[in-house]
Amino acid sequence: MGFKKTNRNVVRTRRHRSIRKKIVGTSERPRLSVFRSARNIYAQLVDDVNEKTITGVSTLNAGLKDQLDKSEGKIAQAGVVGKAIAEKAKDFNIERVVFDRGGYLYHGRVKALADAAREGGLKF
Repeated sequence: MGFKKTNRNVVRTRRHRSIRKKIVGTSERPRLSVFRSARNIYAQLVDDVNEKTITGVSTLNAGLKDQLDKSEGKIAQAGVVGKAIAEKAKDFNIERVVFDRGGYLYHGRVKALADAAREGGLKF
């Protein structure tokens, strides 16, 4: 009898669904959702009550291209994205958010993004 190997993304998705049962974003306090791929990191502010994405930032944004070229490594790039999402949140008069780590461990790029967003003025 052998063990069944489980796909990492399946486990992460299951963990994310479990987290999402408890986390809800509103228009006053939206959900800061993080998605991480092998090359890029994405952050969105989501209003779950009205089912709208307020704003989003990723490493693919053209406006961040010069800052991302200067930073070395994916953790530094996640920090740039965290600061950018905090600045965009200020444009929408948002100071408080609910952090949704997307089923990822609070470590590495996800932690760097969260810390940079806090430095940018967001409160979790």
